[in-house]
Amino acid sequence: MQFTENQVIEILKKVVHPNTGKDIVSMELVKDLKVKEKSIAFTLTFPTFNDPLKSSLKKASLQALQSQLGEDISIDIELSSAVKITPKKQREILPGVKNIVAVASGKGGVGKSTVAANLAVAFAQAGFNTGLIDADIFGPSIPKMLDAEKERPFVKKVDDKDMIIPVERYGVKILSIGFFVDPADATVWRGPMASNALKQLMTDALWGDLDYMFIDLPPGTSDIHLTLVQSVPVTGAVIVSTPQAVALADVIKGINMFRNKNINVPVLGLIENMAWFTPDELPDKKYYIFGKDGCKNLARDYDLPLLGQIPIVESIRESGDTGKPSVLVKNSVSEAFKHIAENLNLQVIKRNADINPTEKVEITKTRKDFIKHNKM
Repeated sequence: MQFTENQVIEILKKVVHPNTGKDIVSMELVKDLKVKEKSIAFTLTFPTFNDPLKSSLKKASLQALQSQLGEDISIDIELSSAVKITPKKQREILPGVKNIVAVASGKGGVGKSTVAANLAVAFAQAGFNTGLIDADIFGPSIPKMLDAEKERPFVKKVDDKDMIIPVERYGVKILSIGFFVDPADATVWRGPMASNALKQLMTDALWGDLDYMFIDLPPGTSDIHLTLVQSVPVTGAVIVSTPQAVALADVIKGINMFRNKNINVPVLGLIENMAWFTPDELPDKKYYIFGKDGCKNLARDYDLPLLGQIPIVESIRESGDTGKPSVLVKNSVSEAFKHIAENLNLQVIKRNADINPTEKVEITKTRKDFIKHNKM
């Protein structure tokens, strides 16, 4: 039986993704279609980490084609994930890192580091090569949150230069200034010293090839933020906040900083932490202690995605204190973090498909404005 590529596409249009209600062709999941005399080959490319319907959609596609074209034809369907993250050229700093995502907050105490740690682990669990730099130089908390307080990174000689080997926890490569200072000592450094520390964590370590590097930034807008955008082209930023009006006022400053025409780092979305509290004895009740839908409304006003909402749950605090991220325990909290991670991955895919790679920023000595250069 002879058949054409158009016939195959029309048949595949009848295969519908249950979660979206759209067919796999209009969703652009069908890639690299090859039709020969008695053979069909294509790839089903999914945008999410581990779409639970991958296998069933492959089976449905196979059945649809066989029912229309006969069972004697050869059908080869591969499964893949679409992560369009290949840089245009190698950069000097973090050359093997495909996506650099800054995790920021307008103010302290909103759970930014908790979110950064759980996101990094969620991405690693999903099969991505993941790194995490604790750039909160004055208040490093990632070592404690990932049960690595007692770790001290090894140093390896590479081309006559001492290079740091990142600590690995839960599949994530991590570095923090907390590994190199006494936890009981205050880090009393001027801005340039803190900036140089961040540069060293990026340049003097053997990070290797990573799909994602998360940078846990200090609260607010500071020298550290400028050092980051000067040093590497940041793929995008996510901003963590509580729904409280006081916190949201500082979020706006963060959005405007990243969107500044001279910095121009895409804001990939907002994450609302401490969204509500549900007592164990009243599982259907939500108490909006810090206000309701603050980040959701702000995301709408600034045309940004709301990546997800995380409730106030005691286990999140306990997980951070014991160094075992909440995302590792199978419950509603871990599902919330995984949902946010999946949404973030989708935003990165969309950003890389629709927007040119970010350009590194330089502040000249003769002018106070920013000049972009070294396009990736």
